[in-house]
Amino acid sequence: MKDQNCAYCMQGELVAKFGYLAMELDGSYVYIFKEQSNPGRVIVAHKKHVSELIDLTDEERNQYFAEIAKVARGMHKAFTPNKINYGAYGDTGHHLHFHLVPKYEGGSEWGGTFTMNSGKVMIDEAKCEELAQQLRNAME
Repeated sequence: MKDQNCAYCMQGELVAKFGYLAMELDGSYVYIFKEQSNPGRVIVAHKKHVSELIDLTDEERNQYFAEIAKVARGMHKAFTPNKINYGAYGDTGHHLHFHLVPKYEGGSEWGGTFTMNSGKVMIDEAKCEELAQQLRNAME
């Protein structure tokens, strides 16, 4: 079931305000986050409109985490971060998604919690596609 007010369900203009569709996996969508203070940051959103991990079946949850791990492996290969931070929030937006935020020693927010959307480094669609292609190539 889709929620007509949910950016991840409706995709299009709503999600385009902050994300760029990089790829579709079996159980999720991967978006390049348009705020790139941490180069290579993505969002992995589940295809089902659920709020919590407990709303997924065991099989769906296992598939989702396998896809998150697959994306993280690709991020390590494509962007060579020192660490990836994982964040799942959504107090007001009730669609299960994880932010995968590459962190670089000496870089933005190293040693601390990442900012949800600082607005410091906004990229255009051409740069989003460049990052998406790097990630897709690394995941082949």
